[in-house]
Amino acid sequence: MMPRVAMSWRMRIPWRRRSSSRALNTLNDDAHRSRQIILSPPLVSLDIPDDWAPSPHSLHFDFPVNCSHERTAAIIDGKSIADQIRSNIGSEVRRMKESIGMVPGLGVIMVGQRKDSETYVRNKMMACEEVGMKSYIAQLPDHCTKDQLLKALSKFDVDPSVHGILVQLPLPQHLDEREIMDVLSPEKDVDGFHPINMGNLAMRGREPLFIPCTPKGCIELLLRSGVGIVGKKAAVIGRSNIVGLPASLLLQRHHATVSIVHAFTKNPEHITSGADIVVTAAGVPNLVRGNWLKPGAVVIDVGTNPVEDPSCERGYRLIGDVCYEEAVRVVSAITPVPGGVGPMTIAMLLSNTLDSARRAYAFT
Repeated sequence: MMPRVAMSWRMRIPWRRRSSSRALNTLNDDAHRSRQIILSPPLVSLDIPDDWAPSPHSLHFDFPVNCSHERTAAIIDGKSIADQIRSNIGSEVRRMKESIGMVPGLGVIMVGQRKDSETYVRNKMMACEEVGMKSYIAQLPDHCTKDQLLKALSKFDVDPSVHGILVQLPLPQHLDEREIMDVLSPEKDVDGFHPINMGNLAMRGREPLFIPCTPKGCIELLLRSGVGIVGKKAAVIGRSNIVGLPASLLLQRHHATVSIVHAFTKNPEHITSGADIVVTAAGVPNLVRGNWLKPGAVVIDVGTNPVEDPSCERGYRLIGDVCYEEAVRVVSAITPVPGGVGPMTIAMLLSNTLDSARRAYAFT
């Protein structure tokens, strides 16, 4: 029997004390009680961040792992699959240019000078160039106002040569991401985060114009690896609007039975160990240990976590949410970090931009 690893999850619940005192005041104040029908707080007040905090030993592998099935998992090569998809996109872009003299265009808005954001944007623009798409960037200072950002957004929105708009996240704290995403045109929302696109993703019988790139890439990896989804048990670890939530919705649309694991879940290893497919996007290095996984399961590891490593040129290396050294001895297939989901995210962004241009030009 494999050892269970205790995890220390610190959960900050800023609304609990205020809600308790508010409920007490309600009970003691007849006038207020007469106006309040229910005591439940607004749902948005429950939307507090998941705080996943692994115990210190979770970054190390200094204990034995006893697996009932010794195996070496197949590696799902996201880079190879993404390269194939990008090659096909390039062919379609060339065909569009030869047929109608137009090519897809992507507009990127970046606020500030975060090194990681600059890297992500540079990679996306290079990918556009490689497949023959046009790319445009609006670089705004860190202290820009909401009006300045909305002006840049509007400029891309009315430009017929721009078919997709991407606002590089995260934004500085003084800018409300929700307000910006609400203004973004759903027809150019190639990230798939607009409430209309997310809502259509959630509803049976509805088709979003765009599916969020990372979850879309996860499904594509499963399908291209010959992994059946229909009727399978799936566990999604993490519930962010960017990955966890849309991934769970997308798996349901593919007829999987989905469980969502988050920082408040009791006995998460019990839930994940029964899943045929595990998609993890918690952003916690080595959160998922070997005993969390069902023998023969398929793991899609979205986590990209930098950990200090003096032996590396940059002083750090990237690891996933899954303890890779343990998982490969248990599961049947797994994505590596790096080289798994990351390249697929950019490939799906290019795919969404191409689809947008096809609709704009009625190009088939």
